[in-house]
Amino acid sequence: MKLRDLPSVDELLRDDRLAAEPHDLVVAAARTVLTRARLEIGAGADPGEIVDRVLEELVRVRRPSLRRVLNATGVLVHTNLGRAPLADAAIARVVEVGSGYSNLEYDLERGERGSRQDHLAELLARLTGAEAALVVNNNAAAVLLALAALAEDREVVVSRGELIEIGDGFRIPDVLARSGARLVEVGTTNRTRASDYEVAIGPETALLLRVHQSNFRVVGFSERPQLVELAELARRHEIPLVDDLGSGSLTRIGDEPTPAESLRAGADLVCFSGDKLLGGPQAGVVVGRADLVARLRRHALQRALRADKLTLAALEGTLALALDPESRDAVPVLRMLYEPVDVVRARAERLAALVGGEVEDTVARVGGGALPLAELPSAACAVDEELADALRLGEPPVVALVRDGRTLLDCRTLTDVEMNEVAAAVLALRR
Repeated sequence: MKLRDLPSVDELLRDDRLAAEPHDLVVAAARTVLTRARLEIGAGADPGEIVDRVLEELVRVRRPSLRRVLNATGVLVHTNLGRAPLADAAIARVVEVGSGYSNLEYDLERGERGSRQDHLAELLARLTGAEAALVVNNNAAAVLLALAALAEDREVVVSRGELIEIGDGFRIPDVLARSGARLVEVGTTNRTRASDYEVAIGPETALLLRVHQSNFRVVGFSERPQLVELAELARRHEIPLVDDLGSGSLTRIGDEPTPAESLRAGADLVCFSGDKLLGGPQAGVVVGRADLVARLRRHALQRALRADKLTLAALEGTLALALDPESRDAVPVLRMLYEPVDVVRARAERLAALVGGEVEDTVARVGGGALPLAELPSAACAVDEELADALRLGEPPVVALVRDGRTLLDCRTLTDVEMNEVAAAVLALRR
């Protein structure tokens, strides 16, 4: 085909196959296709049937950008894949609250305006032992709000070993700067003592900040004061101690501290994520002293950082499960975390039998900045390396690992139903 053979936009619009399509949408798709066709002809390629290309472009434009993905990577809390999948109970709450009106900011008993922060406060207090609680849109926002409300134009004392950076460039020093607080670093990267904090405390000190080393660990010649030591120091100087737990599981998992443990050790405020090891939606939670939480609620930033009704609904559904220890397997992240490796291997064997692959022992990871040293024994179905790209571009997309010349489909992060979908996707590519 030559450039002069390309149809005009008007010619394409007259084609019967495009006649029923919205005019503006077809015009935009036709222009896009014709631009690509000119480039292809210039490169010596044949662009093919132009109307078919326009129809394909219309399908592409209408396809949602945010899509369901099958996670075969073995990373349980995969930041790039949406972190924690929600429990059925959480999804049910989202459907119930999102499909109509709700009492988001309406007090049904008094018949007047209420606060969205009241819906989860009692539940969070029961689960953590806190006096009060507040929910915002993520844990970075929780830390930012705590610092802005309690330490603006004043000093915050932090160990150098806790000035962390996590995903997407989130840095503790940057959050401190944005909050209006002034950073005071103490100790060294690997060793900080309670005495280092005490020397740094002065008239301008607003609070002590402890930051959990979510996505790394310092091993070897290292030292870090116990939280109870910092709490005693903060009480003696009559300043708050804020503990940023990051992933913040409600139950003890490995060496991850819980909010309840932190509060019992003497922290005045504790910040943690609603997703990650908690297994809920992306959210930030602050629990602790009622007077300090009240200051956060009154701060101007609270409105900008607050969680929406769907997040609150999903978090309520997740937290309700946490009240019952027997419901652990109902939270997908916790089910994957604790599932016996022989169950995972059996799933990999079934997948391998269906697609003609081979079972390979692997190591899964928690991900999401939680338990960075934890290695979870797992099993994968190994298939041809060249299938990886096609699986990723399929429907639904299957994201896997490529290692040693093979595509590994880790079955710790796949359910039985998803395993069957992956099998169908592999078989379709081999036909």
